[in-house]
Amino acid sequence: MAGWNADTAAGPLGAGTVTLVEGSSFCISSSNGDIYAELPHGVFYRDTRILSRWFLTVNGQPLEPLAAQTKQPYRALFAGRVPRTDGYADSPLIVERLREVGAGILEEITIRNYSLHPAECEITLVAEADFADLFEVKEARTPQRWDQTREHRGDSLEIRAEWQGIRKGVVIKAEGASATSKAVTFGTTIPPFGKWSTHVSVVPNFEGFGPTAPFAHPAPGEMSPRDRRRQEWVAKIPALQIGNRSIERTLRRSYEDLGALRIQDPDYPERVVVAAGAPWFMTLFGRDSLWASEMALPVDPSLALGTLRTLADRQGTVVETMSEEEPGKILHEVRLDISSGLALGGRSVYYGSVDATPLFVVVLGSVSRWGFDREIISALLPNADRALSWIRDYGDRDGDGFVEYGRPNEHGLINQGWKDSWDGINFADGTIAEPPLALCEVQAYVHGAYMARAWMAYDAGDLALAAELRDRAATLKKRFNEEFWLPDKGYYAVALDRDKRPVDGCASNMGHCLWFGLVDEDKAPLVVERLMSPEMFSGWGVRTLASNMGAYNPASYHNGSVWPHDNALIVAGLLRYGFIEQAQQISTALLEAAEYSGGRLPELFCGFDREQYAEPVPYPTACSPQAWAATTPIHLITSLMRYDAHISLGGLWLDPVVPPSYGDLHISNAPMGSGRITIDVSGSAYTVHGMPEGIKVHHGQRPWITDLVEQAHLHPPGK
Repeated sequence: MAGWNADTAAGPLGAGTVTLVEGSSFCISSSNGDIYAELPHGVFYRDTRILSRWFLTVNGQPLEPLAAQTKQPYRALFAGRVPRTDGYADSPLIVERLREVGAGILEEITIRNYSLHPAECEITLVAEADFADLFEVKEARTPQRWDQTREHRGDSLEIRAEWQGIRKGVVIKAEGASATSKAVTFGTTIPPFGKWSTHVSVVPNFEGFGPTAPFAHPAPGEMSPRDRRRQEWVAKIPALQIGNRSIERTLRRSYEDLGALRIQDPDYPERVVVAAGAPWFMTLFGRDSLWASEMALPVDPSLALGTLRTLADRQGTVVETMSEEEPGKILHEVRLDISSGLALGGRSVYYGSVDATPLFVVVLGSVSRWGFDREIISALLPNADRALSWIRDYGDRDGDGFVEYGRPNEHGLINQGWKDSWDGINFADGTIAEPPLALCEVQAYVHGAYMARAWMAYDAGDLALAAELRDRAATLKKRFNEEFWLPDKGYYAVALDRDKRPVDGCASNMGHCLWFGLVDEDKAPLVVERLMSPEMFSGWGVRTLASNMGAYNPASYHNGSVWPHDNALIVAGLLRYGFIEQAQQISTALLEAAEYSGGRLPELFCGFDREQYAEPVPYPTACSPQAWAATTPIHLITSLMRYDAHISLGGLWLDPVVPPSYGDLHISNAPMGSGRITIDVSGSAYTVHGMPEGIKVHHGQRPWITDLVEQAHLHPPGK
């Protein structure tokens, strides 16, 4: 996930926290709907906290929480009651707060009086806005001091602020209220068994960045823009039914979360990309957005195309030490607002990722299989070639054939693979490995990039480039299996350190190498044996680090926790090498884990053994919803269906190995080339209806790109 060093970890949100998300905006509050400035709470717009305190009282009493239910990823209903002041236990006053997030928040407040007597109520909403940068809130830094002015008129309160020439503001409008400089207050008498309602809106007003459309409560009977956007998304994606209702709920939740995590490229609003995750990473991340869109290809291939185009527009062009930009490099993260100078690299775009660049080429290769016009793919090939040039000229820092990383300044990420915490890469004895580091999975991604680009070159008739990249891939695979393999331990080193010593920590990273075919056939059984050992497999999934390693900590971010996306990639690798039973075991464990969090897999959970704790132990600061966790159930099911397409080869491939406990699958409206298809799966049997003209259904595994490249090399066109 998005990176942090020793001093930049996110603080806990507090018990019962509710997170709502829509696009790049989000809201974090307590279980009664209140927002506390002293916690990492707030309403966030363009990476700025526009509401830092939001405190509702009735007759001076705060609300006692009763329930908080997330209706959609962007809407929640909070229920609370008003404590009595006469010493009796049960209060007759129940407060409901229906909140929706977008460019700010909309809130409908309803108070019901379950009493035989009228209730006089003074309802007060205290509001504060510190306009803190997202990083200041996340890391509990002291916020910048903005010069504030407050203007109240009738039922509205406007808070304006300025700092170093930057002007921001927020407008709070409360129907029927009296506003002061600190709060909005309502006075009403609620009849016996009656109710009272009002609407409140909190809308940002940034100089030069006003909301693109009015953010207001819809008229009665009308849908909100968020609901319309959701409806359009639901109509676009596959509809599914699964015999196992728990798994069906999890997949539907994944669809909902993925839809809410879609954001627009500000320069090209028609492009939709995937944000990394809530609460702190509601923006474009190279690695996260690429992986999430890759795993979501069977649901909506356009997400991957939008992500590629947006990343291509921001591909590195110069060498810049602070932001770590280099020619051809794909970014790590983008931040939206000018005060993001507090972010990594001190700029709005930071490039400290070693794996986003090869993954860009890998995902382009995948997208090319899903039926987009040749011209669309061809337009991105120069970006892919610049990415390959970065691998050669900058990624391979010392010319040894492996891609490694080492930060060029003291402010960037220490570790720049997906395990990007400061202590994420260790030797077996717990010693932290010193960079520059060549990670095992990064070499797999590079191998995948070579093969993807080689196939696209063969497809375009560029046989010389294809042969060159094939040879590079073959050399990399040979050297990888020589240098990273630990014969005395039976697994691959997680990395080579600065002295080219194998880092012998037993980590999950090697599972990614299976999916890309980098693992020699004779070594695969030993790798699988290690991944499924009691030290690695917790019962809920494969741990990031084995429990017998010196750095193991089941409640750490990367040293013993379980990450759903990591496991999804391992499952795909297991299936590639024919380890079906193990792939089913991991998939089932993860989908069962989702049952304990309302059908939503979090970014990660702790690595405690299932025999020790009957439920997955939550990791305190895990993102939820999070993009590649949301796409994990989708990837698990499509992997077990062995469902994939290669439109230019005229085929869809299916060979299901779905466990019987999942029940029958019925999927309709699935994208396939220029059409939509319906798939039914029962055990290993399947039927497909509605195939577009020229595309056939094949029984078996889609030909791997590595195999296609070899075939094309042995039998080039015209020979």
